Amino acid sequence: MNATHALALLLLGSPCLQAQELPDIRSVPPDLEAPTLSDGPPAPGKRVKLTLDSQKGTGVYNVLYLPTDWKPDAKMPVIVELAGNGNFKSKQGDVSTGVPEGSNLGYGLSAGKGFIWLCAPYLNGKGDEIAITWWGTPPTYDPQPTLKHLREAVKSVCHDFGGDSSKVLLCGFSRGAIACNYLGLHDDETASLWCGFLAYSHYDGVRKWPYPNSDRNSALTRLQRLGKRPQFICGEGSNAQETESYLRPLLPDADLTFLSTGFLNHNDAWTLRPSPAREKAREWLNRVISGRPANPRP
Repeated sequence: MNATHALALLLLGSPCLQAQELPDIRSVPPDLEAPTLSDGPPAPGKRVKLTLDSQKGTGVYNVLYLPTDWKPDAKMPVIVELAGNGNFKSKQGDVSTGVPEGSNLGYGLSAGKGFIWLCAPYLNGKGDEIAITWWGTPPTYDPQPTLKHLREAVKSVCHDFGGDSSKVLLCGFSRGAIACNYLGLHDDETASLWCGFLAYSHYDGVRKWPYPNSDRNSALTRLQRLGKRPQFICGEGSNAQETESYLRPLLPDADLTFLSTGFLNHNDAWTLRPSPAREKAREWLNRVISGRPANPRP
């Protein structure tokens, strides 16, 4: 089965394809490339490192991209992205570096227009270095330095670069997908920042991880902060279907969308390639930002 055939079956709602039948992302040429880091201050079409005043003199930085249509006097929606764990390489050659500049979802979803794109880091326990795996420092994995920084970063982007605080979307890959709930819904103050969530590959509560409170009961407590806000939950292979089996019985009336990427890879660069899944994700993103309700489930 070639890549075009597999992706067409996905669009047509075919039953879940076996992983070995799914195409590698490299079989579909990219039509986008996430911008490399540039020197100097933020500007339209540039992706730069940005350090908060409270983090000067540390190893902590964000990566900010202002879209090509950015204007200093306009309010724009914001995609905040959290990266996967670093030190990852799959047998297909997929790599995750764990640092903000290694992320791709936000650029692939927006194609570099219409959205400010902020890639935020996870911090170690002291809050002075970027955590390449998970957050905090083992064995406590304290999320508080990361949460404090995340709130400050969102506030800064909205204040300094015209981000619309009512249209801030949180998305993440792998570790970042889990963090959409584990960090994004960790407390009321942090949970209030977001208008929606896009979790790619993995989900808080589906299985236990090495950090505290990764158990299902703790995850359900965080999930109570979701309210009526929408989530787009996707993954390679049957990843999203496994999450749906866990989540639908718990939140039967929630605004949840589940979809396979149609690729076999654990790699956020799928959004840099044309596919039915990317088209669906963009449609979802535009619906959320516009405030339109979801179509009723059949």
